Amino acid sequence: MNAADALLKTLVDNGLEVVFANPGTSEMHLVAAVDHYPKIRPVLGLFEGVVTGAADGYSRMSGKAAANLLHLGPGLGNGFANIHNAKKARSSMLNIVGDHATYHLQYDAPLTSDLDGLANSSSDWVERVMTPEDLPHAGARAWQAAHEFPGQIATLIVPADCAWNECNSSGKILSSNGPLNIDENLLNDAHQVLTSSSRNILFIGGEFLDEASVKLAGKIATASGARLVTDTFVKRHRRGAGLPKIEYLPYFAEMAEDFLKGTENIIFIGTRPPVSFFAYPGKKSYLSPEGCNLIELASYKQDGKFALENICEMLGAKKISKEILQENKIQAPSTGDLTPENLGLLIAELLPEDSIISDEAATSGFLVHPNTWNAKPHDWMSLTGGSIGQGLPLATGAAIACPDRPVICFHGDGGAMYTIQSLWTQARENLNVTNIIFSNKAYAILQIELERVGALQTGSRAQSLFSLDNPELNWKSLSSSMGVKAKTTLTVEEFRKEFSSAVNEPGPTLLEVRI
Repeated sequence: MNAADALLKTLVDNGLEVVFANPGTSEMHLVAAVDHYPKIRPVLGLFEGVVTGAADGYSRMSGKAAANLLHLGPGLGNGFANIHNAKKARSSMLNIVGDHATYHLQYDAPLTSDLDGLANSSSDWVERVMTPEDLPHAGARAWQAAHEFPGQIATLIVPADCAWNECNSSGKILSSNGPLNIDENLLNDAHQVLTSSSRNILFIGGEFLDEASVKLAGKIATASGARLVTDTFVKRHRRGAGLPKIEYLPYFAEMAEDFLKGTENIIFIGTRPPVSFFAYPGKKSYLSPEGCNLIELASYKQDGKFALENICEMLGAKKISKEILQENKIQAPSTGDLTPENLGLLIAELLPEDSIISDEAATSGFLVHPNTWNAKPHDWMSLTGGSIGQGLPLATGAAIACPDRPVICFHGDGGAMYTIQSLWTQARENLNVTNIIFSNKAYAILQIELERVGALQTGSRAQSLFSLDNPELNWKSLSSSMGVKAKTTLTVEEFRKEFSSAVNEPGPTLLEVRI
């Protein structure tokens, strides 16, 4: 067999099931090899940002990597933004990037670039293959690296001749390392502050927002009175009725500062002390209250579940109080115009149990999110790296990972245009995704940021850089052109009807919400 076949065999043996791809000439032997392994599901994205974002969503919901097949430096560069988001989420991702044949690089062909530099700037692990015989072994190492706890971005650079030439070996099945041990002395510190002070926050994030961890946190809060808090944007959070409420840190720095005011001790599990997204004139960058005692009990690489279990045991925490648990009591309106506030209530009422949310609704989502706490239990994913254009592909990958669960994507209109090609992939794969586009005809978050950074006295030319109404985006046309049925909703009655229909029917739908 050739080395491309040997690589795919090795990856399948290690557990590969899905290949997201936007390939080119240098990857043709890898494309051909996909056809030889029926266990692999090949999924085409019409832009590399769709490919990498979908792989992130797939990893968040499946717990394992897909392989992304990308073309040279420009292909990796096009996928960079959503690789960045995945890296911040600590998702598992394997990028297989074709390069020019080893003997062709010297000629500086038009698509030659600093591929290694691009890979190193976006990845946790990078390896360039130098011979066909090493390709399957490098593939095994790449798979292993991608699954190092809690997840990593692994990029394997494959010169074309290292794929098409013969190979007489295959890679091994390699195991990845699990979470690192915590410093158990810090458990005593955490226990002491939880029993000696009433102004404590248990700040959890990363991998430790699954249902089991959330319930452990609820027991700790019940026993100690600590507030439960998580990051503004999360990888995956199990939330809803019957589960403890964990507050999200506000996005805006001054609001976050006020939110944390008066806290004496913060215990961090799976995440780090919060910082402002950006610097602002006269505002703090580091958000923990001055003089607050910070206990970083478990980093994102460490065993946060062990930490939570042991704190529970030390506190004798065995129950979750009813005051912490969310109840499925929702008072959604039956009529009227749609607003971000009542839209959240409607979604909370109508959301099917075990739904998956991909949230990139920006300004509108800030009001939807807090109104969905008491919906039926669901998983919530958000924009961990802050680079917009993630929501649609994230939902696409999640739907491939969990075909029996409804997926709902909340997206701002400006951000959705970054990776609108995701709709085509959703249609081609017949994915159960309901895409809700908040159409305010602007980059509204940037209008807010303009004032926050003190860039005042702007005129019409500056404001035009935030406006999306000239020409107006036609979401029904855009969606239908890619095979996805679409509706526009203006009222509570219209949204209730169309959303209920969309989540209960197979295949993708787009609902434009004008607010």
